[in-house]
Amino acid sequence: MKSAAAPSRTPAVVDEYQALYREFHWAVPERMNIAQLCCTRWKDDPARIAIHYEDEQGVTASYAYAWLDEQSNRLANVLARLGVGRGDRVAIILPQRPETAVAHMACYKLGAVAMPLSILFGPDALEYRLQNSEAGVAIVDPAGARNLAEALPSCPRLAHIIAVDGGPEGALDWRRELDGADNVFEPADTLATDPAVLIYTSGTTGAPKGALIPHSAMIGNLTGFVASQNWFPQEGDVFWSPADWAWTGGLWDALLPTLHFGMPIVAYRGRFSAETAFRLLEKYGVTNTFLFPTALKMMMKAVPAPRERYRLKLRAIMSAGEAVGDAVFGWCESALGVTPNEMFGQTEMNYIVGNSAQRWPARPGSMGRPYPGHQVAVIDDDGNPVGAGQTGEVALHRTDIHGHPDPIFFLGYWKNPEATRNKYSGDWCRTGDLAAMDEDGYLWYQGRADDMFKAAGYRIGPSEIENCLVKHPAVANVAVVPKPDAERGNLVKAFIVLTPETARGTAEDAALIAQLQEHVRGKLAPYEYPKEIEFIGELPMTTTGKVQRRVLRLLEQERATAASSQTAGAA
Repeated sequence: MKSAAAPSRTPAVVDEYQALYREFHWAVPERMNIAQLCCTRWKDDPARIAIHYEDEQGVTASYAYAWLDEQSNRLANVLARLGVGRGDRVAIILPQRPETAVAHMACYKLGAVAMPLSILFGPDALEYRLQNSEAGVAIVDPAGARNLAEALPSCPRLAHIIAVDGGPEGALDWRRELDGADNVFEPADTLATDPAVLIYTSGTTGAPKGALIPHSAMIGNLTGFVASQNWFPQEGDVFWSPADWAWTGGLWDALLPTLHFGMPIVAYRGRFSAETAFRLLEKYGVTNTFLFPTALKMMMKAVPAPRERYRLKLRAIMSAGEAVGDAVFGWCESALGVTPNEMFGQTEMNYIVGNSAQRWPARPGSMGRPYPGHQVAVIDDDGNPVGAGQTGEVALHRTDIHGHPDPIFFLGYWKNPEATRNKYSGDWCRTGDLAAMDEDGYLWYQGRADDMFKAAGYRIGPSEIENCLVKHPAVANVAVVPKPDAERGNLVKAFIVLTPETARGTAEDAALIAQLQEHVRGKLAPYEYPKEIEFIGELPMTTTGKVQRRVLRLLEQERATAASSQTAGAA
């Protein structure tokens, strides 16, 4: 057994927030390109590592920024030969691997639009995005090749496929194409406001919407990234996150900002597990990470005392997507010696609210404060800011507190001007997330606007109940939704994933349900305890690690409708 690292003793944090927030000013050049910032400017140092790569088969390699720059030049020349020009969309259907970074840099150098797509997308999901975006080229590896092949007949505009390590029949071979291409490329002279990335948001209703993001968003993300990572970069910093680079969390919260600062990022091509996470953190000396609350919960349950088994160098943890909750928050502080910095944002305007535990005190359960450069408020249905302590919708103003344009904003939804207009109330861009802001500017998450529900006249937010339940040793994960009820309107229902130890036990379900209900009843308001609990093998999750409460909510509605029909038939 390895000796435990000395416990971290964090001194009292001096609150520097007001000075940092009020004195910050944006400096966005008229012309800029993400590839120049994240790749080309670092290429002259041959020893500077961009990516440490590892896969499930144990293959490992390290790649320098000079390699990344040369390979992306070669790919840019290949894409140009295939007819890709400024503004054209290139689909990137790749997992965490070096070629993914190369593909992004090549698109930016061309002035084209990189469209990352998850390898988990099925044929229908790929078909919709490829059709809607009118992408002319797709880059894929075996992880996404089969689903892409099924989608191809319905995507006539997709003229070319470049395959890494094999792909659909007729695809161009990545290695052969790049080996035959020139390693010099003259990059496009792009404006900061030119489009760079198209990411389709899953949303909660309707078809996915493509958020078109400009080069300037690279700069707009930096205040939040630097702060949430405790003033990244510092000498020796290494970044890793399991977040898929096809999504905002992996691309804008991990890959691009790490490369922007010329630091190394770990790319792991494989399935996430708590043990794998700790192994990677130790092996690569990871100092900074972004971990979803779901991942942190898994790690907490699997390895309660990690410093007794692993030598860790972690100095910053950012978490987003769901509320961390004080159980996980406390475990990070006591077991990892790191205060987690919660962050809030979305694809359309990322990294706008959060914590920076070394610069201002983190309050467990809070989303944090608006990061420097972002003017954030909680607004009502009419677009007016509400008072301290009142619940409303989190919104971001088009300008910072000095009246200057905020560079974090997306350009609009692809081919959907109506949805773009509906995103705004005047100069406020709505997030669809509910929160309350206290007198010190900390925001407290109340859930998605469509996650809130009423039960017996009380307004219920699921996150507080879920946080309470996950503290119970039998609970691995949980989602709380409304169950339709004729008398109360709704009942509070919890879908619970049990820990493996509990699931293997012989305890009667009824006894465990009563125990879990009492656990909540003793800690929250009487109306918040779950009147009904259902054990489930796994929760429906998005590919970004968020619980899909909507799926469970619809399930309960369908069950209620079926039960009502049976009752009516019997009568």
